Amino acid sequence: MIEEFFSISPRLLAEDQKVMEICKERFAAIDAVKEYNQLKMLKAFTDCGVSATHLVGSTGYGYDDAGRDKLDQVFAQVVGAEDALCRSHFLSGTHALTVALFGLLRTGDTLLAATGRPYDTLEGVIGLGDTAKDGYGSLAEYGVHYDEAPLLEDGTPDYDLIAQKAPGATVCHIQRSRGYADRPAFDLETIGRVVKAAKTANPNIVVMVDNCYGEFTQKAEPTSVGADLIVGSLIKNPGGGIAPTGGYIAGRHDLVEKCSHRLTCPGTGRELGCTLDTLRQMYLGLYYAPGVTAEALKTSVYASCLLENLGYRVTPRWQEDRNDIITSVYTGSAEALCALCQGIQAGSPVDSFVTPEPYAMPGYTSQVIMAAGAFTLGSSIELSCDAPVREPYIAYLQGGLNFAASRAGVLLGVQRAFFDNK
Repeated sequence: MIEEFFSISPRLLAEDQKVMEICKERFAAIDAVKEYNQLKMLKAFTDCGVSATHLVGSTGYGYDDAGRDKLDQVFAQVVGAEDALCRSHFLSGTHALTVALFGLLRTGDTLLAATGRPYDTLEGVIGLGDTAKDGYGSLAEYGVHYDEAPLLEDGTPDYDLIAQKAPGATVCHIQRSRGYADRPAFDLETIGRVVKAAKTANPNIVVMVDNCYGEFTQKAEPTSVGADLIVGSLIKNPGGGIAPTGGYIAGRHDLVEKCSHRLTCPGTGRELGCTLDTLRQMYLGLYYAPGVTAEALKTSVYASCLLENLGYRVTPRWQEDRNDIITSVYTGSAEALCALCQGIQAGSPVDSFVTPEPYAMPGYTSQVIMAAGAFTLGSSIELSCDAPVREPYIAYLQGGLNFAASRAGVLLGVQRAFFDNK
């Protein structure tokens, strides 16, 4: 059917048919998780008594915004947390993480990165490397210390080192997804082991998980294995491709409350913040999130299997469990990396005619190429592919609002990168 609409190599189409047959069981397993999470979502909506009046926003200061506060309540129940801030006022996942870090840490405290160096955009927030000289108000400038426990050679956490460093730390940071690192995403079992190692050594340490790209990939969230806070973006999994912006912080009530006073200002906290016309999209996006995440996971499995069959290295492999929506594709060269991104862009519903090129993106240490022909700018739950243009030239493929269209986008990307240039 795809060939009726797009020009695809016969050899690639033959591989596509094989892959669709091979992946049936993996797709069924993804659907089982989706159904569980969708029922959990429905239960949260009904338990919390969501009504049509909650879909209408507020203006001005936003005092007594019932829809905003109800959304916090629904989100907290869905992720198994005591409390949550699920707000359009977060500008990105990095912003939500920044609010959480500045809410939790004070002068003289230490932040321990328990899963190695965090994602590139957090370097400026923490004040690492050259960013320490920027003078923009990083944690380092406020006298917050930084320590990290590098991952072991196989990409797993060093539990002994975490236990050794935890007594001197106030906050333990775990990054669930791979970011732009050549390592696996972490499942709940692994996150639970990091939590145990840190809290056994320091019962007072606060464990915060950067949950971006991992929401709804399993039947529970890191709060179920002892994480005190989870943080993420609503233009990734939990926004369902419908939320136009936003992010969340969820977990222990006292910690969420502290963070709310950094989101707005000390003394007003969560009581402030109008929602304008965003609430209906945020509720609807959250409600659809389990299904949309499942479509993205199927896209990831499909892409891995197709590329493996063609002889390319990917992680995770198609038969492995997914703990985030990202597939790392080892393209082998800058040219192939850029071609893959350009092919994905050509298979996007918006701006398909645009040719992505590498550029110096704020917050990144290398030039970055991004393919994201999305309805929401930068939405990683929509089919996208991006990468820093540096060795070993790994492209990070993610998202997919629906599998049928995403499958076509992957085929166009693979053809552009690995067939047209040969």
